[in-house]
Amino acid sequence: MSSLNLPKHAGQHPLDQANDTSLMVGFVLMGFPSLSPASRLLLCSLLSICYAFTLVGNLCIVWAVLRDSRLTRLPMYILLGNFSSLEMCYVTTTAPRMLWDLSSRLPGIISFNGCFLQFYFFFSMGTTESFLLAAMALDRYLAICHPLRYPLLMSPQVCCSLSAFCWASGFLWFLAPIVLISKLYFCGPNTLDHFICDPGPLLASSCVPAPNTEMTFYSLSSIAIFGPFLFIMCSYAAVLKAVVRLPSAASRKKAFSTCTSHLAVVGLFYGSIMVTYVAPEASGGSNKVVTLFYSVLTPLLNPVIYSLRNKEMKNALRRTLFQGN
Repeated sequence: MSSLNLPKHAGQHPLDQANDTSLMVGFVLMGFPSLSPASRLLLCSLLSICYAFTLVGNLCIVWAVLRDSRLTRLPMYILLGNFSSLEMCYVTTTAPRMLWDLSSRLPGIISFNGCFLQFYFFFSMGTTESFLLAAMALDRYLAICHPLRYPLLMSPQVCCSLSAFCWASGFLWFLAPIVLISKLYFCGPNTLDHFICDPGPLLASSCVPAPNTEMTFYSLSSIAIFGPFLFIMCSYAAVLKAVVRLPSAASRKKAFSTCTSHLAVVGLFYGSIMVTYVAPEASGGSNKVVTLFYSVLTPLLNPVIYSLRNKEMKNALRRTLFQGN
């Protein structure tokens, strides 16, 4: 839906008297306007391949966890199955729309409601991912630092409840700021210099500054990012302290090997997302590139990291995909 010119009447709204531009009910996503048609087609092809491999890779992990009786009982893989399911949903909130816009000759037009639905699901799933990464760090901490109590503290039932809590919290976290931003009055131009409905361009399109709404959004973003991140770092500090006390080098290597995949994913996810939503001015013109990295490439790399570095996952994939369970 494109923008509509709404009639202005005296006393209709203070903004109508303060602005000569029209209020909007739709946005134009500029995407990557500097690219030539050939470059856009090449980028569309590459991202299509990445999207397909992301779905296939994460679906294989979910299938292995659901079908392999050994993995179904282990909290680590219950969390990993949830994480891979989330990654498929997360990339789907942006990739199909972005690929459609890249394949089109004209800039993508998205309705007001469609824009905020994408905004809500993208940030809700990103927050859920942050919480799930913290839950996976908790699982590794309990397994290494409290091995005798681990079966009780992180039973499959507890793990499923923890996963459900992460999903519910993620989808409730940004309800307030998204409602606040959606109630703003947006004036022309109705173009967003991005390939998704990102809060930065949206707030910039508001008729008047909204410092309280902006502060609410970035405060909740910072908590959702730094809270789990600090918890993960504290958990692994305790894990490192426990591992160095192990008597044999083989035991230390085995303990570290169960953590390296998770730490690699943590580094990929938080490294890019902190720049974008905690210090948005620091990313400058590369904001779209950073967003592209953690919204498309990170979900692609996650199944590669977990499957290549995890012998038990590789064996489960062989059993379920090639030999049957």
